[in-house]
Amino acid sequence: MAIGIRRRQFISALGGAAVVWPLAARAQQGGAVRRIGVLIPLAPDDPVGQAQLRALTQGLQEVGWTIGHDMQVEIRWNVRDPDSVRKSAAELLALAPDVIVSVGSEQLGPLLQITRTVPIVFVVVSDPVGAGFVESLARPGGNATGFSQPEYGTSTKLLELLKEIAPGVTRAAVLRDSTTPNGIGQFGAIQAMAPSLGVEVIAVNARDTGETERAVTAVARSSNSGLIVPSGAPMVVHRDLIITLAARYKLPAVYFERFFVAAGGLISYGPKVLDEFQRAAGYVDRILKGEKPGDLPVQAPTKYELVVNLKTAKALGLTFPASLLARADEVIE
Repeated sequence: MAIGIRRRQFISALGGAAVVWPLAARAQQGGAVRRIGVLIPLAPDDPVGQAQLRALTQGLQEVGWTIGHDMQVEIRWNVRDPDSVRKSAAELLALAPDVIVSVGSEQLGPLLQITRTVPIVFVVVSDPVGAGFVESLARPGGNATGFSQPEYGTSTKLLELLKEIAPGVTRAAVLRDSTTPNGIGQFGAIQAMAPSLGVEVIAVNARDTGETERAVTAVARSSNSGLIVPSGAPMVVHRDLIITLAARYKLPAVYFERFFVAAGGLISYGPKVLDEFQRAAGYVDRILKGEKPGDLPVQAPTKYELVVNLKTAKALGLTFPASLLARADEVIE
């Protein structure tokens, strides 16, 4: 069901931080109420999606907007495939939003096919220039700007970490979404580095849970195997399965974001994605105050974090090198 932020959902999304007033009540306060649309690929009860929404709305509040008073937020969840993007985008456009915040590369392409006029602030998008979403990073030039994912080459850091924590690994399954440039690009970068580290890498399609389980099981049958989980929507959606498989087969696994490690994964390295959502709020604010998205440069991540889980390491019979623990931003015990 299409969802705005009605009272109960909004309290759930923000942990009770604020309440959206009925439209009639807002109208009585005088002044224009700005409307923001948000497209999120995750389910409304997914804690990762909730954290992303919370970071965005808190960011808006920090720059002076009051949700439910001078701003209304309309959300569409489970927006993953082109058809759902087009349907949800059409619903949002019918509400005449001032800005749309779009999460993910798969969402942005179909959205731009529908509107080239409504300002769009995107988050977690890979290679926006190569994908044709913007003309350049410095001058996007159209109706969209935002915050990109790291370059594909940074995914090789996950392979380096795998060898650092488990030097004996000679074979690794790399989960990816083979239908997206991000999935193809990240695997290509990891594959290019693998021979220099003495590792054979195998691509595993993470969109299909059955295929993921079969492929990881096959890799686990070989000794000295590991698992690499770069960024991508399917990895987020299926994270519980992925963490379970790594634990079941005692595979050292390296992930791209902290929430995997908080849920029992071994180690993660990547940008602080929630920081990107807070920064996106600043772009929304600037656009609402008159700036054009085409004049706002696309920004890359500025904050990265290394997180390790000592309990999971112990279960796998691994010991983190002291040098790695010294570099860690967070150690979960």
